[in-house]
Amino acid sequence: MTILFNLLEVLVVIVPMLLAVAFVTIVERKMLAAAQRRVGPNIVGVYGVLQPFADALKLVVKEVVVPANSNKVLFYLAPMATLIFSLLGWGVIPFGEGLVIFDFSLGLLYTLALSSLGIYGVLFAGWSGNSKYAFLGSLRSTAAMISYELILSTAVIIVVLLSGTFNLTAIIENQQAIWYIVPLLPVFILFFISILAETSRTPFDLQEAESELVAGFFTEHSAIIFVFFFLGEYCSIVLMSSLSAILFTGGWLMPELFVNDTIINLQAIILGLKTCFFIFLFVHSRATLPRIRYDQLIIVMWTQLLPIAIALTILVPSILVAFDIAPL
Repeated sequence: MTILFNLLEVLVVIVPMLLAVAFVTIVERKMLAAAQRRVGPNIVGVYGVLQPFADALKLVVKEVVVPANSNKVLFYLAPMATLIFSLLGWGVIPFGEGLVIFDFSLGLLYTLALSSLGIYGVLFAGWSGNSKYAFLGSLRSTAAMISYELILSTAVIIVVLLSGTFNLTAIIENQQAIWYIVPLLPVFILFFISILAETSRTPFDLQEAESELVAGFFTEHSAIIFVFFFLGEYCSIVLMSSLSAILFTGGWLMPELFVNDTIINLQAIILGLKTCFFIFLFVHSRATLPRIRYDQLIIVMWTQLLPIAIALTILVPSILVAFDIAPL
């Protein structure tokens, strides 16, 4: 019975997550259409809301084409690893007070470790396909992802220094008085830029720069195994959006002015609305910003953003110690 109960807990999180990913794709296409003065998907279902399911059905029934001299094991393992690492991150995300699969004391480190493991899916996909296009794309993507990880980790460390814990539930509870986005606005900007890059979104979507590398590291993947890459990318977007809501806008918390019994009962909905706001920022950045060159990306990450992140890592604890407000 314990195994069945644990399995049910996992399904309760994963099934809505995959449905949310499906509807994030339609929201993105609708927003891009509005920004570009187009109609967008509007045929399948009412206002085109069933378009993601039609796209999924089309890709599922297509033939899987595997290159003749490819490494078959890694060829199939790469998309599976990408999706699995994206879904595993939800194991420590608290949806409300006590609503979490595993309230891990090092939950933030766990999430960062899983996001770092996503690099292996990129490497495996590029190397196993026996294609120079995919291999070059995977090498370039891996070098870029290492650059993002440094800034992402530095921004998270600053939040940990302010809260004094790696537990996501405790970080949310420490924002009862004020959301961290207010005192740590520069840190949030760095964090948001790094998660844009981490999830391969514009202007940092060099992993799949169609004009330069066909489709990047998954050039040779098609049909159902391509769907795994697609689901993994959008699942990471939703995960990073919820992590942004938890670290900087208090998760399920609302300002004390609005707190009452009704709000307490709607904690998961509050977190969902904040997550939707950050997803909107993801899509809006894609609709408005142009893709930058690879050399520009590396220069910005290593010579501009990383020194700022290191300076903030020194400044924030110095202020905490100077005013004697450092967490115990």
